[in-house]
Amino acid sequence: MGAVRFEIGVPPPFRLDLTAWALRRRAHNAVDAWDGTRWSRSVGSDDGAATLSVAQAGTASVPRLVVTVDRDGAAPSREAVADARRMVTHVLGLELDLGSFYALADGDPRLAPLARRFCGMRPPRFPNVFEALVNAVACQQLSLDVGIHLLNRLARRYGSSSTGADELPSFPTPERLARANVETLRAIGFSTAKARTLVALGQRVTTGAIELEALDDVDDGAARATLVGLPGIGRWSAEYALLRGLGRLQVLPGDDVGAQNNLRRRFGLDALDSDAVAALSRRWWPYGGLVYFHLLLDRVAEEGHLHCFSSYT
Repeated sequence: MGAVRFEIGVPPPFRLDLTAWALRRRAHNAVDAWDGTRWSRSVGSDDGAATLSVAQAGTASVPRLVVTVDRDGAAPSREAVADARRMVTHVLGLELDLGSFYALADGDPRLAPLARRFCGMRPPRFPNVFEALVNAVACQQLSLDVGIHLLNRLARRYGSSSTGADELPSFPTPERLARANVETLRAIGFSTAKARTLVALGQRVTTGAIELEALDDVDDGAARATLVGLPGIGRWSAEYALLRGLGRLQVLPGDDVGAQNNLRRRFGLDALDSDAVAALSRRWWPYGGLVYFHLLLDRVAEEGHLHCFSSYT
């Protein structure tokens, strides 16, 4: 394999372990791998795949990232390395300044312990809006555990596989899902409706019927309306994509059952609906989505996945 290694400086505070777990959500996520010190992902295309790996050097207060790009055969091109740098910066939120959020949290006795405990987490984004929508479709009306299993099967069936010891499946491209067979998608666990949605999304992106990345340039309302206009995409899926695909940190998905459960458990609240979540989000404006990520990490820590990572402090 050909490999290229480079470093990226990161404004403090930063912790890769927290950021990687906020991205991957569950331990059985096969697309975004974490081995305790390194986040890895297979970056696929129709002509093969490369493995992107990121490790943190230094501390949370003086952080830097060591990035390795491995490709079967010849070393990655200069363009591929530049693409990898952009992806790492984008997915791991390296350019975000969260100083205002920490100031907000300091004044809120409910948020302050979470902000201190998970200081250094940057809210991650999926590499593109299409991947965010596919994640949303997979998890619609299912537990996150089941949704991640479906996404793993989807990646193994329609993604490229990196070579080497990790053999990570890449996330499927729109082109591959556009050519997918509904019955094959059903065979790996998707309902007929979800299978048709995935194929339709792939076709719309591939043909240029919609430019999802162009939504970066429009406001929340216009982006939400465009997303809800897509087949199989409702309000929750649209808000999920706004947060995790477009990085709109002010968006706390009101219909997210997991978020509602995390809010109740962490803050001792009564039963919540989307209106109650919206009211909380207004209190934390413009960081309701960032609170969402902190509550997610709180659940991950409760499950025992973060207790041993203290080397960055």
